[in-house]
Amino acid sequence: MEYKIRPHHGLCIAFFEGKGYSPEFVRHMEQTIANLKQATIQLVQETDEICSHCPNNQNGACTQADKVTTFDRKVLELCQLQPGQRITWQEFFCLVNQNILQQGKRKQVCADCEWDSICSSKGD
Repeated sequence: MEYKIRPHHGLCIAFFEGKGYSPEFVRHMEQTIANLKQATIQLVQETDEICSHCPNNQNGACTQADKVTTFDRKVLELCQLQPGQRITWQEFFCLVNQNILQQGKRKQVCADCEWDSICSSKGD
């Protein structure tokens, strides 16, 4: 199975703890995370599988597009990946972990995210 995934969602998933915009969003996020373990992903800079249940997704467009596109660009740059690239979820998550999380660079990517307090509380 293949999923379209925004690059910055690699960070969201790394810190996900069952909180989100709504119970429906949380259930969808949990199911998507479970499905990704055996999946190939295509890195996109548009609404993706996770966005499908987000209240910021208005008719297929993100109301926070400028901000999250910047998050995506930073992840791609730090992981030396390209938009549209296909990669296994495991390979992608490994690159995010090695190049961003282990290097203490998460705040360079998304410190102004509304969910930053969750990530910061986990000692990123």
